[in-house]
Amino acid sequence: MENATKSPIIIDDTTLRDGEQTAGVVFSKKEKLAIARMLDGIGVQELECGIPAMGEEERDVIRALVDLGLNARLITWNRAVIPDIEASLACGVTAVDISLSVSDQMIAHKLRTSRAGVVEQLKRALGFAKEHGLYVSVGGEDASRADLGFLAELMEITRSMGGDRFRFCDTLGILDPFTTYDKVKTLRTTVPELDMEVHTHNDLGMATANAIAGIRAGARFVNTTVNGLGERAGNAALEEVVMGLKLACGIDPGIDTHRFHEISRFVGRASQRPVPPWKAVVGERVFSHESGLHADGVIKDSRNYEGFDPADVGLRRHIVVGKHSGASGLVERYRELGIELSRQDATSLMDTVRAMAQRMKRSLSDGELRTLHAAGGYVLKAA
Repeated sequence: MENATKSPIIIDDTTLRDGEQTAGVVFSKKEKLAIARMLDGIGVQELECGIPAMGEEERDVIRALVDLGLNARLITWNRAVIPDIEASLACGVTAVDISLSVSDQMIAHKLRTSRAGVVEQLKRALGFAKEHGLYVSVGGEDASRADLGFLAELMEITRSMGGDRFRFCDTLGILDPFTTYDKVKTLRTTVPELDMEVHTHNDLGMATANAIAGIRAGARFVNTTVNGLGERAGNAALEEVVMGLKLACGIDPGIDTHRFHEISRFVGRASQRPVPPWKAVVGERVFSHESGLHADGVIKDSRNYEGFDPADVGLRRHIVVGKHSGASGLVERYRELGIELSRQDATSLMDTVRAMAQRMKRSLSDGELRTLHAAGGYVLKAA
């Protein structure tokens, strides 16, 4: 990661808004404050922190977040209507996202209006927000299915009225990275004076890739959630986007990644959505090695089979002993248990180890390895 260069990319994390919109997820006030402090502590630049129009309880939490005095800018989500914006103003925030549906599908079958009606709605809401000195992101719901010419018209209105950026939303998560790149690039070229933001969903498993594609196409802001929480299949995961930018793109958005594991586990518990061991970047076992060839390679030099140091995200390496293990891995695993095993002894144990793993359909536990060593490798035969 040393080769990543600092960039003006802004992470706008929406764990507290879209993340909590995951079906069945509810964060307590205490949990929201803790999550906000953690994200602020690692350098996340902006937090989408809630929906004031939901009611007084939601507004109470948002006010408490404002009172924390975080370095991160707090931004609230609003429909593009004046009462929603007034609710945000009452919370003391200085930035709002005002969202309106922009695809013909939603304009006709959700809003039951016309493109002209959407334009008027934008002008009223944006005008009111700017009159009250707010930083404004105009959110284009379902932008991925909208006419690009109409999006460019909305962006030009946003720019001319003092709006600060336009959020390109792949609301249904239906885009691939190549199409995302093309659409965002076209809009950036058409209205270059206005910053763009990308908001991606994971319905096809491409939220992270689409988020990075949007950045590569010129978007300066990107929405994420911890662990990829969010509506339906979720959003682009904070940890994946940041590490992807650093490693795949050489772009450093200025986030301290060493606490990713800690934050991931906390949000997993708070959301009652445990983090799968194989979860990219922060899963407990994504740095586990069993195959003899891989274990031997990583023991010799971790860079042989690890794209980055597990400590970079608060994790550690695991050498697993199982059906596919080799002598090097077995020696290393016993060393970690405080037992010196010669390569000759490891080789003599391999048949027993592999047979046990095959029979139990899993890797061997520390206790089983100790017992096997103490018995001289004859545990299976005695059974």
